[in-house]
Amino acid sequence: MNDSWSSFALAAAIALGIALAVILATHLTIHVLSGRSPVARHLGRTARIPFRILVTVVALTVAVRSSAPWSGSDGQWVTLGIRVLIIVSVAWLVAAIVLSLEDLGLRRYRIDVADNLAARRARTQAGVIRRLTLVVIVVLAAGAVLLSFPGVGAVGASILASAGVFSVVAAVAAQSTLSNLFAGLQIAFSGSIRYGDAVIVEDEWGWIDEITLSYVVVRLWDDRNMVLPATYFTTTPFQNWTRKTSELLGSVEMDVDWRVNPDGMRTELERILPTTDLWDGRVNVLQVTDAVNGWVRIRVLVTAKDAPTLFDLRCFVRERMVEWLQAKNEGGLPRFRVESVDRVPATRSTTEATGLFSGDEQGEERAARITGQMPQIDEPLPDP
Repeated sequence: MNDSWSSFALAAAIALGIALAVILATHLTIHVLSGRSPVARHLGRTARIPFRILVTVVALTVAVRSSAPWSGSDGQWVTLGIRVLIIVSVAWLVAAIVLSLEDLGLRRYRIDVADNLAARRARTQAGVIRRLTLVVIVVLAAGAVLLSFPGVGAVGASILASAGVFSVVAAVAAQSTLSNLFAGLQIAFSGSIRYGDAVIVEDEWGWIDEITLSYVVVRLWDDRNMVLPATYFTTTPFQNWTRKTSELLGSVEMDVDWRVNPDGMRTELERILPTTDLWDGRVNVLQVTDAVNGWVRIRVLVTAKDAPTLFDLRCFVRERMVEWLQAKNEGGLPRFRVESVDRVPATRSTTEATGLFSGDEQGEERAARITGQMPQIDEPLPDP
């Protein structure tokens, strides 16, 4: 017994020494290549730990198989444990390499620039692919681990025998989950929304902050987070202000008095817009769009590079126009007018009356006909 353990310790020491040499050689190689290739530098930083664990486990596996000091059921469990460690280490290393390559591919797409449409589309698709890749790796690793245990084949056969009923039940139970999964894939590759898009959903304005396979997070203008299922964006109409370009056109409307000077407002608008960086210089229009009742409707159209800038520009134009009206055109300020009217009451004649039976010849004739049908009594009335 002591000889077998001594042989195992010696084999394990030799295997660990070889593993350490491989790790050092790999580290030196990556260190040399890091100065020339950012890919090697990034891979060396992200895949360092899973690679070292995998090399160590493989070395111990060789030592166990060459001189194992145990046998029987104990040896089977040790072999099973080492096999599980190898599967987990390989899955970890593959996931680290795949995610590192995805990150390197996304570095060329910057979203902190003005024209970032392609970058936001790439990041949206990469985010969904990243989550899908992790799910596939985890599922494959879990399946490989389960298949490593003895007796799983018989259990799998019994499960496959009832797969028909189970699939129906699972499809009904996971209908909403599967629909959100396919909706997330559709969103990623259809381009309807992307990271950073300015949208209006449920009468709220915000930006797309996160896209997953099951839900989408919208960061609202007041820093609230609205979480919506992925199927919302495939079944419900919504506004996307930055689908093709981030440039937007906005309006500023004002109700002013009839004595306003539109030409003066137009001149003031042309003066103030070049003084701010919020305006992109594309559109500058001031028109009278309506003039009914007691107001004149003034509409100003301006453009900006994106939605937040456009909101600030509209506020800027509105404030400057109010200041100009107060300082240069007080007649254009809104007013409510009340007219006072002195009315003379009509006087009725005391000598002439106009009615059904008086006032004209026809009335006198009608009165004569009625009174002519009544008997006249000339006798005096008796004393009371």
